[in-house]
Amino acid sequence: MTSVDKPTPTTTDQQQDADAKAVTEAALFEAFGGVRGMVETVLPGLLFVTIFTINKDLHISAISALALALLLVAVRLIRKDTVKHAFSGVFGVAFGVVFAMMTGNAKDFYLPGMIYTLGLALAYIITTIAGVPLIGLMLGPVFKENLSWRTRNPGRKKAYAKASWAWGLILLAKCAILFPLYLWADTTQLGWVLVALKIPPFLLAVYLTWVFLAKAPPPIDVFAEMEAEERAEKAAAAAAAQRHEA
Repeated sequence: MTSVDKPTPTTTDQQQDADAKAVTEAALFEAFGGVRGMVETVLPGLLFVTIFTINKDLHISAISALALALLLVAVRLIRKDTVKHAFSGVFGVAFGVVFAMMTGNAKDFYLPGMIYTLGLALAYIITTIAGVPLIGLMLGPVFKENLSWRTRNPGRKKAYAKASWAWGLILLAKCAILFPLYLWADTTQLGWVLVALKIPPFLLAVYLTWVFLAKAPPPIDVFAEMEAEERAEKAAAAAAAQRHEA
C-alpha cells in the first residue's frame, strides 16, 4: 500500500484515541492509588530503615513505622479521601511489626511484604495461564466492563494478559533480588534496597499496562448496556399499557 492509499487519521479519530488513553491513565491511577498512594507505601518502610540505621533499635523503628502508617490513614479519614490503599499499607506494616517482634530479627519486618510480593507475582502468572488475567479482574470494574472482556472483547483480553504477564515477571525479578539479600545482607542493606525497589518496578508495570490497554479495543460498558435494556423494557411496558387502555 502506498502512502497515497493509506488512510489518514482524522482529527476526530485522533481525539478519540487521546481520550481513550486519558481514560486509561485515569483508571490506572485510581486502581493503584496514584502518586500519593505510592508515596504512602514507601514512607513507613523508609522511616523504619532510617531509624534502625541510626540506633539499631528494633522496637523504636517498628513502632515508629506503624505509627506513621496509622497517621497516614487518619489524614485520609479526616480529609474524607479513599482509604483502601492506606489501610492496605497499615496491614502490611502491622504484619511486619508483629513478625519482627516475635522473631527478634529486624529483617523479618520486611519478610511478610516480600512473601506477599511473591504470592502476587504467582497470582498474576497463574491467572493469566488460566485465562482470567488478574489485571482484568482488577480493572474490569474500574472501566465498567466487569468480565465482558473475557468473551466479548478478545483484543482487550489479550491486552490484560500481556499486562498481567508484565506484572508477574517484574515482581518475580524483584523477588529474585530481595530474597537472596534477606539471607545474606544485614537489615539496613536489605531495607535500603527494598526502599529503592519500591516505586521503579511499580511504575514500569503501570506504564506497560497503560501501553497495552491504550492500544486495545475500548471497554464494553456493561452498566450502560443494563441501563439501556432497563429503559427499553420500561418503554415496552408503557407501550403495552397504552395499547391495552386503547
